Amino acid sequence: MTTTNAPLLETETEIAAPPEAVWAVIADPRALGGLSDQVLRTHVVGTAPVGLGTRTININRRGPLLWPTRAKVVRFEPTRDYAFRIKDNASIWSFELTPTATGTRVVHRREAPNGTTKVSRMLQEKVLGGVGEFDQELTLGMATTLERLKALLERS
Repeated sequence: MTTTNAPLLETETEIAAPPEAVWAVIADPRALGGLSDQVLRTHVVGTAPVGLGTRTININRRGPLLWPTRAKVVRFEPTRDYAFRIKDNASIWSFELTPTATGTRVVHRREAPNGTTKVSRMLQEKVLGGVGEFDQELTLGMATTLERLKALLERS
């Protein structure tokens, strides 16, 4: 049974859309939540435009389970890098955009260089099927998020 998180989970895709179009979706936490398997809804705290320091409250789901997480935008480089840190488990989720000849390469990451919090690991072990299994599920969900992002932008 695994007891620590993989330090890095990563998926990527290429989207036939310019970085500005991809950025418009990923830098809007409300739109991004609708593309995720796990994030049911995201509420942006405050009324200012999303940017460095923006805080969100996310409602996550897995089957019948629902739980909130709190996040803060920690990197915000328009058309290049968008990242938010989940306060509840110390992980950083990010999207890195790179222009290509035909559109944009998008890399979606979950960074946990020091693992996640003890409480988070305990919940993963006791409620979510184990840390290793949950990391695999997260990676598949990240790929699904990118597939949905690609479909949304390429049909526009």
